[in-house]
Amino acid sequence: MAGGAGQGGLAGAYALDGQDACLRLYADWAQSYDAGFAAAMEYRLPAHVAAAFLAAGPPAGPVLDVGAGTGLCAAALRAQGFAGPIDGVDLSQEMLDVAATKGVYRALYRADVTRPLNLPEGYAGVVSAGTFTSGHVGPEALDPILDCTRPGACLVLSVNLRVWEGGGFADALAARADRIEAPQMIDVAIYGPAAAQADPAHAADRARILILRRRG
Repeated sequence: MAGGAGQGGLAGAYALDGQDACLRLYADWAQSYDAGFAAAMEYRLPAHVAAAFLAAGPPAGPVLDVGAGTGLCAAALRAQGFAGPIDGVDLSQEMLDVAATKGVYRALYRADVTRPLNLPEGYAGVVSAGTFTSGHVGPEALDPILDCTRPGACLVLSVNLRVWEGGGFADALAARADRIEAPQMIDVAIYGPAAAQADPAHAADRARILILRRRG
């Protein structure tokens, strides 16, 4: 799932405990997510991830959007000029149903990205905006994601700085040095100025964008 919640909902999203709670939250939230959260908070993380991915060099092959949500990251890729095939994967069918209306994906899959992914091909690129965060997905998803990529694939993943240390992401990356090259890292603001009014407690939240290359 992409992102969190505005208007007091981020606290609930960050405190999710288990898959059932996550599914309930996003089933209720899917239809209002873009206007009620993304617009109100000036949610900039999908655009940051898309820009970092394109700056790394668009791959010659399909891209997988992990935690696709309502399709904000894929839409940002399209808006920034990416014309290649994009597939999306998310745990919430309701969020995927909204994403499907945007016409930015080749295919959409419902799956738990912390478990082995039965997807049709090795991807040349992966993007993920807002999925690695409190109450959502931790570094345990790195191996399933890497397993569905091809050698040399570029992966651009955001990690909320609230969970970077406590979530063990630095150690997880170091433990996978045989699978990925040393990452580049960029810290960015998740929200724009409007967030200060919509949700002051989270308006200053930041994320670390990881730019990874899978070893051959």
